[in-house]
Amino acid sequence: MIGHIKNEHRMGRNYLAHAQSDAINAILAAAGYNFSLLLKWLKDLLSLLITALYIRPMQLAA
Repeated sequence: MIGHIKNEHRMGRNYLAHAQSDAINAILAAAGYNFSLLLKWLKDLLSLLITALYIRPMQLAA
């Protein structure tokens, strides 16, 4: 999973040095993946809210 995340989020090469760099790189890859999931969730929520606000006034006018 980490390899897939690193490829999708352009984190292919680890430019950090020492043993802790691998752990830091994995955490950064996971944070980027979680952030993309959060952005997708917020986009879906916003589209749902916009749809609900758009449809509701149309129903009241009829």
